[in-house]
Amino acid sequence: MKLKKLLLAIAALALTFQVQLAHADNPKVKMVTSKGTMIIELYPDKAPKTVANFLSYVNAGTYDGTIFHRVIKDFMNQGGGFTSDYKKVKTKDTITNEADNGLKNLKYTVAMARTGEPHSASNQFFINTADNAFLDHTGKSMNGWGYTVFGKVIEGQNISGVISRAATGPGGPFASDVPRTPIIIEKMTEIKE
Repeated sequence: MKLKKLLLAIAALALTFQVQLAHADNPKVKMVTSKGTMIIELYPDKAPKTVANFLSYVNAGTYDGTIFHRVIKDFMNQGGGFTSDYKKVKTKDTITNEADNGLKNLKYTVAMARTGEPHSASNQFFINTADNAFLDHTGKSMNGWGYTVFGKVIEGQNISGVISRAATGPGGPFASDVPRTPIIIEKMTEIKE
């Protein structure tokens, strides 16, 4: 009986180790903000075009000095598109929506922002600060495409919460939801292991 328990324990450890190894290969990004640091794990197996696009902006330094310009408590923190003086960041071509990848807009996941057109995401992203099932893919129609989840905050989740509770109001070209004290993305870097 002890041998059986020992073998089960070893099998459980081996499975845990395999799961950890599977995630060890996923790229990670360090986001240093004026409120603290977050580590985001990316999922290129589920959203290859989106991850490649995001990393191209990270590695070019495009996000450095941008702000979280749209913060809605118990919903999401959106950033990456504007500087602290509300100048729009130069973007590349838009990317194909990959929201049909099975990933859900759960708390702490990172997804691409877009306009009403499903395939219009470029550089802006958001961190879900609640489970937002209404943003998930439901079908390949204008209303069903959803928002592509491509990563998750795995360290510094409390920083996302701090940002989500910021006092907001009008700012720059926006009528509402702008943090009254700018929340700056100071630097984003891909973690090379």
